[in-house]
Amino acid sequence: MSLHDDRPSAAEEAVEGTEPGGASASEEAAAAAPVGAPGNGETDAGAGPGPGASSHGSVLAEEASHLESVARERDEYLLALQRTQADFENYRKRITRQQGEMTARAAADLVVKLLPVLDALDLAEAHFNESLDLTEDGKALRASRAMLMDILAKEGLERVDHRNIPFDPSVHDAVAHGEGEPGDTDTMVDEVLRSGYSWKGQPLRPAMVRVRG
Repeated sequence: MSLHDDRPSAAEEAVEGTEPGGASASEEAAAAAPVGAPGNGETDAGAGPGPGASSHGSVLAEEASHLESVARERDEYLLALQRTQADFENYRKRITRQQGEMTARAAADLVVKLLPVLDALDLAEAHFNESLDLTEDGKALRASRAMLMDILAKEGLERVDHRNIPFDPSVHDAVAHGEGEPGDTDTMVDEVLRSGYSWKGQPLRPAMVRVRG
């Protein structure tokens, strides 16, 4: 008669620990773990930047580049506008200066045409000065001459008719020469034969004079 061991084997214990339709201990532990919890060998998705962060940085870089380009174009347009404004201002000043010069030349040409009239009035004035009896016509002619000379003088006409001053070839035209007087150190204007004129400081016609010395 052989002896039998009544203790159950390890396989029998494992089978006995599992109830029919039930789960083992390891399966129960896995089921108890939170959903989405990382297991062994898995990495957390929130630990590093995802693809959305990289896309957002690219958009910001593009916007910054666009703003820089717009600012550069603004500066270029502003510089071009300033240059155009400066060119227009120079053009306006040049046109104004040219118009003034043209007006002055036209006025000077008109005065030159009036010089023979002034010479005739001067001859009449000299004749009236020699006459002891001045008629009404003579008085009117003298007044008209004085009025015309006053208007032209206010516009810039200057008469050159002074005697006993040093001869100046820029405003005098010597047509006769006489003996000098004691004390003369320069060539002097002895007599004005025909008056000269200047317009706004520029010689218009030299005075015809006789000099001495």
